[in-house]
Amino acid sequence: MNIHEQQRFDLLYEQHLTNLTLQGKRPATIDAYSRAIRRIAAYFDCCPDTLTTDDLKRYFADLIASHSWSTVKLDRNGGRLSVRG
Repeated sequence: MNIHEQQRFDLLYEQHLTNLTLQGKRPATIDAYSRAIRRIAAYFDCCPDTLTTDDLKRYFADLIASHSWSTVKLDRNGGRLSVRG
């Protein structure tokens, strides 16, 4: 990510953490969902809010091949919350 995109990611990431806290999520859930967002951002080297459905399909296909089903579900749920705001 370039500097501008990293700054945007950092702002959105902080908003994501705040939203999860306001939703009453437990600390372990916040940690897992936040890890999912970081993992998605690292995979694409961009801010996740710019990803398309096809991008996410590719990501999850690769994730299924390399991680546990539990991780896949956490990333799906964490990413879904991120996309909705």
